[in-house]
Amino acid sequence: MNAKQIIGMVVAASFAAAILPAQAASLDAKTTDIIKRDFRDKGIAKASRVNQDELQAACSKYVDKVPTKLKHKLEAEQEKAVKWPADGKYMGDWKAGEKLAQSGRGMTWSDKPEDAAGGNCYNCHQLSSTEIAYGTIGPSLLNFGKIRGNTEEVQRYAYGRIYNAKAYNACANMPRFGHMGILSEAQIKDLVALLLDPESPVNK
Repeated sequence: MNAKQIIGMVVAASFAAAILPAQAASLDAKTTDIIKRDFRDKGIAKASRVNQDELQAACSKYVDKVPTKLKHKLEAEQEKAVKWPADGKYMGDWKAGEKLAQSGRGMTWSDKPEDAAGGNCYNCHQLSSTEIAYGTIGPSLLNFGKIRGNTEEVQRYAYGRIYNAKAYNACANMPRFGHMGILSEAQIKDLVALLLDPESPVNK
């Protein structure tokens, strides 16, 4: 390759870098238009779900490389919005939590507004040593409480993480269960108990 070819490649690369952001923005706009055109309200599933808030937009734009300053800002905003239990208690019934973790129901067009959603935890996490089918999108939570204990500090952390995982990691794959109204305060407490109660299958 001669000098002229090298210079040509550098110029072409520079030109491509200059126009790519504009092309990407145009493609994003077209994609948004298509989604909004093709999604319709059906039952409890509303088309408004495709509207992104600031955090979702940032994670879509930067994937897992959100600029540090913006990432910290977004996480701080999410943490500030966490609604902690009014009674100051973070743990409920682990048996109810286990049923909740097994349930993938909720949030689809055929569900009724009054029907409680499930946590669907096994879809992403290992929780019990006896469970033969679980997802690996999230880390294994086996022995979560045995390893960490169940002090009030750990209980509060687990509650906050379930309520809004994005307060701890802006672009976490985990849904914002409490923040988005998917799970109730009582349900989140039951999941905390599942993670931390010594009698829970998570810690056996």
